[in-house]
Amino acid sequence: MAPSDTTPTRNNIPLLEFKNITVMKDKMKILDSVSLRLEEGENIAILGPNGAGKSSFIKTINREYYPLLQEEGVVFRVRGRETWDVFDLRSTFGIVSNDLVYACSREMTAREVVLSGFFSSIGLFRHHVTREMERKTGEILDFLEIAHLKEREMTEMSSGEARRVVIGRALVHDPKTLVLDEPTNSLDLHALHTFRATCRKISRAGTGIILVTHNLHDIIPEITRVILMKGGHFCMDGPKEDVLTDENISNLFVVPVRVRKDDGYYYATGY
Repeated sequence: MAPSDTTPTRNNIPLLEFKNITVMKDKMKILDSVSLRLEEGENIAILGPNGAGKSSFIKTINREYYPLLQEEGVVFRVRGRETWDVFDLRSTFGIVSNDLVYACSREMTAREVVLSGFFSSIGLFRHHVTREMERKTGEILDFLEIAHLKEREMTEMSSGEARRVVIGRALVHDPKTLVLDEPTNSLDLHALHTFRATCRKISRAGTGIILVTHNLHDIIPEITRVILMKGGHFCMDGPKEDVLTDENISNLFVVPVRVRKDDGYYYATGY
């Protein structure tokens, strides 16, 4: 099933449109003619093994990586625009990566980390923090149920707590879509349960989610579309129920598995 770029949207302008995107690094293709159309408020998962190019795709969204533009038919648009600045991007995508969580793991309080999202910094320096910023930070901490961590330093938190704080940092600009890159690495079962509940709450509040992962059990029930990725390609794109099958997941990870569904979640077993 090939990725589709013909899905209708309001005013026929998608939130994100990539077509034939190729990215090179160290003379190697890390993304190879990738195409994706994402509608505002849509919840999708990009699933693939380590090294599939998932993180490279996210770095292309936030302009850490740039595509080759000399090829014919290349489309690279956010909200219908081919050029945008960082301020536009922050109100469109809130991106949470393991690199960002690591960068925030220093002697800063949860309050400081969330506030730093307003300035795209890691911590507060001589920034002018307004009452409105303080109010919004308090609302986010309450929404994510981490207000009790407000004055706790990141170095004193569990992995799950720190990740929720960094999600709060990404939400300060009310992004249309939250991008989560391999979000459950290092989380134990309790932290995984809490994280999934947090994602569901964010989705139900109207924020779209792009979940990038190699774990089936990360895919919350609110996600309706799954893209399989391998070798820098999107190799399948479609409704979750059609994509998450024994055959497809076995081929993706090159290991025989059985896919089981339980209470809206999918699990790989038998390997």
